[in-house]
Amino acid sequence: MIRLGRRTGYEIKQLVDVSTRFFWSASYGQIYPELRRLEEQGLIRGRDAATNGRARREYDLTPAGNEALDGWLRSAEPPTLETRDEGLLKLFFSDGLDPDEHRALLASMRARHEAVVASLRSIEDVARERGPGGPYEVLRFGLAYHGFCAERLAEMESEVA
Repeated sequence: MIRLGRRTGYEIKQLVDVSTRFFWSASYGQIYPELRRLEEQGLIRGRDAATNGRARREYDLTPAGNEALDGWLRSAEPPTLETRDEGLLKLFFSDGLDPDEHRALLASMRARHEAVVASLRSIEDVARERGPGGPYEVLRFGLAYHGFCAERLAEMESEVA
């Protein structure tokens, strides 16, 4: 997020919440310790910048930080895949629910995916204007993924006796 421009921890969290949150969330409890660690390693540089009387610390990537990020992006190691979906966890344990409760769980999961699709659609034009690659590719993947999930959950709802 810092490569996209100088940011405070708060701004990073806000940007995560409207972009990567759909596949990689981050809390303030993760962001601020990571910023300290990266600064200690010389990968980012922080500077105090008070705004409206509030103490803030803004961060920039250092040349070493740019090199480290590029190295990670170019790494040949297979990326780790982690999925945390509470709906799927509930569905896994849902065999004791009656059909109406089971359908309600599926409907709730479907509604969540439909809401993500709507949210992504609302920023699609802006992402498209930035050009192909990067964020726009991820947005398109998110639309396809969450659209598929919503469709599959709708099918599952109709299959519940």
